[in-house]
Amino acid sequence: MQVDVNAADKFPTGPASPGQVLETLRRGGPMTRQELQARVGLSRATMVERLDALGRLRLLRTVGHQASSGGRRAELLAADETGRCAVVADIGVSHLTVAVADLTASVLTCRRERVPTRQEPVTVLRRVLELSRELLESTGRADDFCAMAVGVPGQVDPTSGSNTAPPTMPGWSGTWVHDTLSAQLDVPVLVENDANALAFGEHLADGAPETTLLGVKVATGIGSGVVLGRRPYRGVTGSAGEIGHIKLAGHEERCGCGRTGCLAAVASGRALVRRLRPSGARTLLDVVRQVEQNRPEAVELVAEAGRLLGGVLATVVSIINPQQLRLGGPIGALPQFVDAVREAVLDAAHPVALLGLRGISPARLGDQAALVGLAGLSADAVFAPTAVDALITA
Repeated sequence: MQVDVNAADKFPTGPASPGQVLETLRRGGPMTRQELQARVGLSRATMVERLDALGRLRLLRTVGHQASSGGRRAELLAADETGRCAVVADIGVSHLTVAVADLTASVLTCRRERVPTRQEPVTVLRRVLELSRELLESTGRADDFCAMAVGVPGQVDPTSGSNTAPPTMPGWSGTWVHDTLSAQLDVPVLVENDANALAFGEHLADGAPETTLLGVKVATGIGSGVVLGRRPYRGVTGSAGEIGHIKLAGHEERCGCGRTGCLAAVASGRALVRRLRPSGARTLLDVVRQVEQNRPEAVELVAEAGRLLGGVLATVVSIINPQQLRLGGPIGALPQFVDAVREAVLDAAHPVALLGLRGISPARLGDQAALVGLAGLSADAVFAPTAVDALITA
């Protein structure tokens, strides 16, 4: 690509830069050139210049024509979110899922594998890279690869990309997940909390930009994510939503974090496996099977876990005041668990907060919610106005 050495002077980052023009299209939907010009407030000549710059980088596409009662119909422009793709990886304690998705957050292909608990992180990341290459090749999208996003349990610092892994994943803490992948790739690498990714995926599935959504993942551990104003709310240090280690009154069970009485010690998938071990449970899948077989002990323990989580979420709902609460993960999606959470939240949350809560339900996207969320976050990073302006001025 030819680089214009004077581009930085032509396109300074600002309210009417090429990146902001593209952002207007992404958020406002397809528009004609005239509509876009009026929305941004640029002269015709300047708008032509901006659109030419975006077009040279294949960031725009024509998606049809505006209806007209006569005369030539105007073209409708949109951001080209299908011409590039991201690789997204959801890494858990015992599983790894890698997918290729375009920047509309549509998953094109994915591969899920079980990984041995506590497997060396370097081995898992090596497999992430191997699967990335295989999936990009199989889809014919290797030349369109523009970003990678990885979801991991535990808190992630939004500034450094450093993650603090849960006790179930020793060796995963630090910046090296981001750094290891970045060293092998020439595209941006994002690291995100898995519950945040789930919540953002559910938010995108709803198609309502202003919705405030609380997403909760219950798998080996427990985590939650909040989407406010179309962005995951991470907090100052990335620990927003880390509800698994809130202490519960009256509980003294030992938690993997070293403390006692944590929510995760009594209501997580790991806790349920431990409590159902005498009846043959060894994995989360065993717990799910026992519940699906309607075994009384499993059903009651899962419902009890749901009630305990619901008591905590009642406080979160009262503070955040969301419109949607979605539950994901192999335990979180069980109907008996969802029902128990719903009952506890409706019983204990502030009545005014409940007025705006439209639903407490399983994740609409199921086990693909985090993948869709990671793809959406990749798109936001690639199409961020500053990133687009930097690409044009490079």
